[in-house]
Amino acid sequence: MTPVIEFNNVSKRFILHKDERKTVQERVIGMVRRRPPGEEFWALREVSFSVEQGQSLGLVGHNGAGKSTALKLITRILEPSAGNVRTRGRIAALLELGSGFHPELSGRENVFLYGSLMGLGRREMERKLPEIVEFADIGAFVETEIKHYSSGMYTRLAFAVATSVDPDILITDEVLAVGDEAFQRKCMERIYGFRRAGKTIIFVSHALETVRALCDVAVWLDHGVARASGGAGTVIDAYLADVNQKEQERIAAERGHTPDESASAFRRGTREVEISRVQLLGRNGDEPAVFHTGEPLTIRMCYTAHDRVREPVFGVGIHHESGAWLVGPNTGFDDFSIPLVEGEGHVDYHIPALPLNTGRYQVSVAVVDKTQSHMFDMHDRLYPLVVHSLASERYGLMAVPGEWRWRG
Repeated sequence: MTPVIEFNNVSKRFILHKDERKTVQERVIGMVRRRPPGEEFWALREVSFSVEQGQSLGLVGHNGAGKSTALKLITRILEPSAGNVRTRGRIAALLELGSGFHPELSGRENVFLYGSLMGLGRREMERKLPEIVEFADIGAFVETEIKHYSSGMYTRLAFAVATSVDPDILITDEVLAVGDEAFQRKCMERIYGFRRAGKTIIFVSHALETVRALCDVAVWLDHGVARASGGAGTVIDAYLADVNQKEQERIAAERGHTPDESASAFRRGTREVEISRVQLLGRNGDEPAVFHTGEPLTIRMCYTAHDRVREPVFGVGIHHESGAWLVGPNTGFDDFSIPLVEGEGHVDYHIPALPLNTGRYQVSVAVVDKTQSHMFDMHDRLYPLVVHSLASERYGLMAVPGEWRWRG
């Protein structure tokens, strides 16, 4: 199939001028005095990707990564500095709050203005107007100048109009971030309807689980460079792995140690038995950056016993990032006997089906004597655990197995 959107080695450069001209006098002088050359800023550098008809593409990355610039290139608001962008079909874009609206016109007049920009006649927009007003839930305010609208009313009307003109390509850039819960659900229902109808969707959001659920493919932009592209789940996991690594480095720097060392504030004990390494292992014995709800997790504690220690007790703890302590099993409570440790070895705590929902968690590990009163080694919340749920139900911290029953 012929792609409906093509980016071929696209770059976009801006010139940043640091000399501000605030007063009228400064601006007049600036008209006759040559302005010093500005600093080059590349919002995108040699980005390439394509989108097939009916595909949903997610753009992910940090703030300032180039996502919005890419969308403006697709909609021809901007032109590339190098490379070329090709699009096919009618595009409806929601890039900024109320973009394309005239503040001095009423809601009704802006509906017709937007329709004319999309090539639709007045009669067709008259037919669509009742549905637009109902979806936007603005009632009598449709006759009011939109400069008097709240941000929520702006967003509702903009989304309603953009999705009513039957676009081939729908582009959204964090447009749902300012809507209330009820409106967000209505919007997502309509977006899924577009997807079922075979429309192409370009979706930008920091809500990565929504991107994962909605999009077939994704592109990860990092400081204007495409770091990864492909299946949405694979790209999001790679992006989260990078975020997770940088977060570990930041936390380590704040605590005054390298990522491979432990600060005294978060590690304590007499070290007769020392936990030398901790691994969070997945199904195949690898160490994934992101775990998924319902999949296995093994917490491996590699230890070195500097003395012969009888009947040590190993334990783990899992905290939510908010501080809530979720679970804290140990070998003593579970009557799992370890008669003697000497030299090196490891102890595993295996969770067959991870019951945690989407979120960021922290893992603690410890080894104590058989009375559980003497601490040999304790690593307090030193190991980040990132979990994402692939299920439709994601409320709360825990995914508790259950079943529904009904009797009429």
